[in-house]
Amino acid sequence: MGRSESNEKGRKSGREGGNFRKKSYARGNAPIKKKQQPQKPSDPNVIRLNRYVANSGVCSRRDADIYIAAGNITVNGKPVTEMGHKVKLTDTVKFDGRLLNPVKREYVLLNKPKDFVTSGRDEHGKRTAVGLISNASKTELKPVGKLDKDTTGLILFTNDGEMTKRLNSPKNGLRKIYHIELTKPLRSADLKKIQDGLPVDEKVVKVQEVSFVDNAPKNQVGMEIYSSRNNIVRRIFEELDYEIVKLDRVVYAGLTKKDLPRGHWRYLTEQEVINLGMIQ
Repeated sequence: MGRSESNEKGRKSGREGGNFRKKSYARGNAPIKKKQQPQKPSDPNVIRLNRYVANSGVCSRRDADIYIAAGNITVNGKPVTEMGHKVKLTDTVKFDGRLLNPVKREYVLLNKPKDFVTSGRDEHGKRTAVGLISNASKTELKPVGKLDKDTTGLILFTNDGEMTKRLNSPKNGLRKIYHIELTKPLRSADLKKIQDGLPVDEKVVKVQEVSFVDNAPKNQVGMEIYSSRNNIVRRIFEELDYEIVKLDRVVYAGLTKKDLPRGHWRYLTEQEVINLGMIQ
């Protein structure tokens, strides 16, 4: 059998078996592409109710769905049980009668360098700690307490007003640990005075622990203190005629500098936020 005769039989077999498909380049047979309509930008002032509740700090978004279904959430005075319900940021939303704030609560921990003021603005054009965390949030974050310009170390920023008020309360006495470097060695007698409780402005300051830093000169001291009095660490040593050349806060309310270089910041973990929330 010749090659042309064999090819002709193969073509016939393909057509008879239904496997032969003739391509059509006719314009009418070309696939029609649907024109995509441009999506309308979402309204930033309208969000889902479960997200509104979660942002307020009451619970997670999943738990918010449970509370919504149970009728615990009211919008403008009316219970809402519909899943996926959307609300405006201007609506009045309550959880069991408690007014909610839809702004997501954020918590940022900064390892502040020296020569940065804590306040948001300085009259003399100094560099600010707030400027170092400017990319951390779209909302205004305020410091919990303050560190003076020359003090380095941990400082917490948040937009959670309730937590700020609790942590700044003198009644709480948050745990703080400082690494201190003096211009001269600390005498053992003065170390004992600090351990026993030293009067500063006629009020005794109690420290939980103070000791020399291991494998370091005697001018380096570690101190654990709970007092919330302003600049109290510097004032303790001034009372004993010592000058501090380096003051670094290495622990604040259970938060540490681990894996946080100087001048850098990080968000608190969920567990850290829970721990701080337990402080009443």
